[in-house]
Amino acid sequence: MPADLAVIGLGPYGLPLARAAVTAGIPTIGYATGPEAGSLSPAELRRMRSTGFRPCTDPAQLGRVRTAVICAPTPRGADGELDLGQVEAAARTLAGRLRPHTTVILESPVLPGTTEDFLRPILEQGSGLRAGRDFHLAYSPSRADPGSRDHAPAPKVIGGLTPACTESAAAFYGRLTDKVVRARGLREAEAVRLLETNFRHVNIALANEMAVVCHELGVDLWDVIRCAETKPYGFQAFRPGPGVGGHGVPQDLTGHASRGLRMVELAQQVNERMPHYVVQRAAALLNEHGKSARGARVLLLGVTYKADLADQQGTPAHEIAVRLMELGASISYHDPHIPAWHVLDRPVPRADSLYEAAAAADLTLLLQPHRTYDLQGLSVKAQLLLDTRGVTPTGAAHRL
Repeated sequence: MPADLAVIGLGPYGLPLARAAVTAGIPTIGYATGPEAGSLSPAELRRMRSTGFRPCTDPAQLGRVRTAVICAPTPRGADGELDLGQVEAAARTLAGRLRPHTTVILESPVLPGTTEDFLRPILEQGSGLRAGRDFHLAYSPSRADPGSRDHAPAPKVIGGLTPACTESAAAFYGRLTDKVVRARGLREAEAVRLLETNFRHVNIALANEMAVVCHELGVDLWDVIRCAETKPYGFQAFRPGPGVGGHGVPQDLTGHASRGLRMVELAQQVNERMPHYVVQRAAALLNEHGKSARGARVLLLGVTYKADLADQQGTPAHEIAVRLMELGASISYHDPHIPAWHVLDRPVPRADSLYEAAAAADLTLLLQPHRTYDLQGLSVKAQLLLDTRGVTPTGAAHRL
């Protein structure tokens, strides 16, 4: 069966799109750009195949679709900037097979100007075609929420190089969602992604700072949030945690504009300090109970960046583990999604029995509340429990 859609990049942005497309009855091929090729379980692959999905390893197949969406990841590089290496590789692969009248859409997180100034020249030079004349070019920020079961499909924002490009992309996304929002152009659509990602990080940073201050004041922040979120306007609840993690990298635009986003820069500093703060709290709790961090047995629960996912991108668990090891603690972990975990190139012992491990540990650190965890039972079994997510019953554990 010929495919209508090629999803290039099968990571956190591409897989949700591919799932939505095959669910809508769109024959889809998936072309992996990196190690995310193995992120589909055999059972899920069989299910998606039955509804019209085909994993693809032959680049020639990319030239036989009407729509190609690049969903390659753009992690933060060593210099703090977004690494466009996988986007570039995907674009070069597609460019050599690009046919006239194809609609090319970028969904990867990028800064404003990337689609036109970076992606467009690669596609045009590799294909000999002109964007806006021979093929359509657009940007749509991915709004995937990995692992979430609570949201209906989000409206899709579209911005094209030309009005015709916008309409072509809108026609495609109209098959997947009931609402398509047309941005004024490519840069506006790219800036939507920037605003949404930074909004999350800034508000998490505020919650994190409130957690530190409220602890010093003896105030129960979790009760404060519970009360505050009853306000029907002007407030949206964000909760503190041991760090942020995930694939949405905040950007303050330093080096890209005459003035950076100072609020975002400060938020990054706050959020990046949280693993250190968690370890400080852990050491203080141990000390209050007559134990030293050196030699203490510490159990880390949930080492992924988000609950109920196997994704470890940017997880704060890694830095927390490193800092605990530097203090001389003996660490182990439990996570139903992670069969093996390495820190500083060394394997971390994995607890087989959660309750037995919690009872044996001097301190249990709850980092991610996976659905499989019985939090009530855990709070009873653990000698000392530090809940960094505020999900255990009130009074059952020490909260961040």
